[in-house]
Amino acid sequence: MPENRHPPRVLTGVRPLPGGAAVRAHRHAEHQIVHAGRGVLSVTTGAGTWVAPANRAIWIPAGTVHEHRAYGDTDLHLVGLPVTADPLRLGRPAVIGVGPLLRELIVAYTRRPAGAGPQRGRLLAVLLDELRLSAEQPLHVPAAKDSRLAAVCAILRDDPADDRTLAQLGAVAGVSDRTLTRLCRAELGMSFPQWRTQVRLHHALRLLAEGLPVTTVAHRCGWASSSAFIDVFRRAFGHTPGAHRARHAGA
Repeated sequence: MPENRHPPRVLTGVRPLPGGAAVRAHRHAEHQIVHAGRGVLSVTTGAGTWVAPANRAIWIPAGTVHEHRAYGDTDLHLVGLPVTADPLRLGRPAVIGVGPLLRELIVAYTRRPAGAGPQRGRLLAVLLDELRLSAEQPLHVPAAKDSRLAAVCAILRDDPADDRTLAQLGAVAGVSDRTLTRLCRAELGMSFPQWRTQVRLHHALRLLAEGLPVTTVAHRCGWASSSAFIDVFRRAFGHTPGAHRARHAGA
């Protein structure tokens, strides 16, 4: 991933991004929390992609080369943390849950970035306490390194609705389904069906942010029915796609 020049320190604040806008690959000497108060945000590194709707945030450790992309009009809340403040104890990016209190803390802290008085210090202390209690969410699409597996993954990223079996996809890439199954476990840390579900969920978040109807999103992402899509979405995000769209519109 080519790296763009970027200030070494994270500028804490709010950055509005139109749908489709991207922040080119860069890194900081500080840790970073990124949260989409409105819209959907993705963060991509050489290890894969993380996507977060408004009830999630993404942790980016210091020194990680990464890029951002917005889906739908997005309010990007950026929180910079010194390396001495490491509330999550994670040396890799991760999606974390954002409850009502943590959300309000992030919004308040980023909307008033100036100053270093006692009130701001107390706000940061509570924010760090809430981050320590935040659970990591399995919303990561890992990137393959093996060229054969990467070719198969690229097919599904381009068209998540492609319902061909692993054997059929492997035939296109010239590799057996047995080899692909082994590579999925070794490189992606999950089975092929699990990886495909993550890809479809991430694609669904993007399409919902663009205002597409739930039925259309289900079809374009490869679910056999809207009800099947709603069930998987609810289990992953804690609410239905319709509720997700309502939150996005309300924000």
